Amino acid sequence: MERLHPLMFVGTGSDVGKSVLAAAFCRIFLQDGYHPAPFKAQNMALNSYATPDGLEIGRAQAVQAEAAGIPCETDMNPLLLKPQSDHTSQVVLHGKPMGSKSAYDYWRRQGDKETGRQDDTPDYRQEVCKAFDRLSGKYNPIVMEGAGSISEINLRDTDLVNLPMARHAKADVILVGDIDRGGVFASVYGSIALQSPEDRQLIKGIIINKFRGDLRLFDEGRRMLEDLCGIPVLGVVPYFKDIHIEEEDSVALAQKSWQLELGKVNVAVVMLQHLSNYTDFDALEQDPRIHLFYTNNVDDLLKADIIILPGSKSTLHDLYELRRNGCAQAIIRAHREGATVLGICGGYQMMGVEVCDPDHVEGDIERLPGLGLLPVTTTMSGFKRTRQVSAQLSTFNLQSSARLCRLASPRIFNSQSLKGYEIHMGETRPFGDAPASPLLHLSDGRPDGYIVGYKCMGTYVHGILDNAPFVDFLLRPYAEKIGLDASTFNYEAFKEEQYNRLADHVRHHVDLEKIYQILLL
Repeated sequence: MERLHPLMFVGTGSDVGKSVLAAAFCRIFLQDGYHPAPFKAQNMALNSYATPDGLEIGRAQAVQAEAAGIPCETDMNPLLLKPQSDHTSQVVLHGKPMGSKSAYDYWRRQGDKETGRQDDTPDYRQEVCKAFDRLSGKYNPIVMEGAGSISEINLRDTDLVNLPMARHAKADVILVGDIDRGGVFASVYGSIALQSPEDRQLIKGIIINKFRGDLRLFDEGRRMLEDLCGIPVLGVVPYFKDIHIEEEDSVALAQKSWQLELGKVNVAVVMLQHLSNYTDFDALEQDPRIHLFYTNNVDDLLKADIIILPGSKSTLHDLYELRRNGCAQAIIRAHREGATVLGICGGYQMMGVEVCDPDHVEGDIERLPGLGLLPVTTTMSGFKRTRQVSAQLSTFNLQSSARLCRLASPRIFNSQSLKGYEIHMGETRPFGDAPASPLLHLSDGRPDGYIVGYKCMGTYVHGILDNAPFVDFLLRPYAEKIGLDASTFNYEAFKEEQYNRLADHVRHHVDLEKIYQILLL
């Protein structure tokens, strides 16, 4: 195939659809016979993913790699910032944590590098450029994503991810504007006008995203934008609700419907302040047997069939908040009255007898009592475990559950490998003389998690709910509610269908021939 220039999507602001458009073009280029790969120099997100070699990247680039049909790697997102508060973030470079920095210190130190003043801080610009160069040598084309708005001119000197990165990559840039939020003419024109003449030359086109209504009504607006900016509008992409792509931003979680639905298993995900890896629940959200909602309302929790305590970037802080707002007591009561409780990662830690932090890894709290639903204790440590895993459900627990909730053939579940990934700090073990009761056996022989009865369990494995056998196992106590013959939901096939539908949607509404001409010039 011809060698294409790198293609970069930048935005007039955050949440304009850059990540989804990048995923669409990863799939489009794959369908057209190319070998694409995604790249985002610097990402800020709590939603992360473990690469096959056990390193950490932003979830959006893992999704884009999946759309491109390739395994993800750290060169696709060499620098990841994971917010810990309004002022500090954990810095993850090439998949490994480098400690925490305040926003001021992070940007000031990077500015020091630019002016030649040396300290022990890595040269992040050099690191991300090297990562891009390695990736570019293996794939064609590179589909790049910027961050936030390109018009934050106060950060121009230390910007690693937008147009300075495009200059290094010699990329063709497409500016994405969100018409749904309003002000698209001002935001597109202003974003271009505020660039230096050199950077303005990099912007080869505009895409208007999230349009609602009759596209013909924007024909005049399209011509006006082209006249104002001197840059072609390469597409107007309609808003869609019927295509489901995993999203990196969690802004809409609290708005998801919480009303209970008859004939479905109602699953409540506890809305933690520092909730992370919320894409753990995307498969459940699409499963026709399930109604999933996010809440920290005590009454809502008491009405759920299944309560899930999700991962957290700050386990002790969120555990303290659960006790303060009454959610901890509601979860305990709901379980006592028959609800299933599942904890994942930080949520698993909270379900134990206690969480200890003697070395102040997370903060000033050295110990908090947990919910006491599982006889385990967790000790925080500075070591972060990140890796992909495969596992099987514990045979003993399957046999016990089979007797209690009429699993017809536990061997069917046990024979299927479950896949997921670990990203956590801290070690969990049985409390006192409690016997071992692992939920899973990992392929390397290690036990994972803990299970009590058949409605109380926890695990460190993110992505466990993407596995149909595990979801079936979780739903078996509710078989009569959803129908004994309700079919298993195949999430992998569903995601492939969504990537193809997204590619078709974008193909139909952009000038793909013009984009290829730009990338070949």
